[in-house]
Amino acid sequence: MKIVLASNNSGKLAELQSMFAPLQVTLVRQSELNISEAPEPFRTFVENALSKARHASAASGLPALADDAGLCVDAFGGLPGVDTAYYATQYGYPKGDDHNVTALLEQMHSITERRAAMVSTLVALRSADDPEPLIAVGRVVGEITRERRGQNGFGFDPVMYLPAFGQTFAELPTEVKNAHSHRGMAAQVMLALMRERWLA
Repeated sequence: MKIVLASNNSGKLAELQSMFAPLQVTLVRQSELNISEAPEPFRTFVENALSKARHASAASGLPALADDAGLCVDAFGGLPGVDTAYYATQYGYPKGDDHNVTALLEQMHSITERRAAMVSTLVALRSADDPEPLIAVGRVVGEITRERRGQNGFGFDPVMYLPAFGQTFAELPTEVKNAHSHRGMAAQVMLALMRERWLA
């Protein structure tokens, strides 16, 4: 089965492609089909993911998978949340993962309460008009470090410390990270839903 991935993020594509390998599905990035990015006007991950999936499915005629993910920092009342990708731009930096990490470390410099969650919400649709979207959520709680640690991953992985492993996401081997990350958890739920609802 071919599914359009409603994202142009190469890191996300690589992670999800390996996670969905057991289903023998092929994920195609929307940019490869000349599909523009969908607007994300909503304040929740699930609404934005649904909007992105409907947009990609309508433009491609294919089933679609969208992931809306972000960092929710307790000390900031759950923000940046859905604005995670643009976090750095609020502080005068260009958009980008590395700038996001720099801005976060600066904003949390004097904060001792460093608990945060990485959240991934996956939405899959059989068609743009699918009345029964599949929705899977993964959530990992950890702490924001005071400096970058590790070279693997992308996004906030170098500063997301997981007490259970004693390491950041960026310090974990890829297989371990994928098995225990917010996106990995959401993908496992989504695989089960697809097997039950789409492939049975």
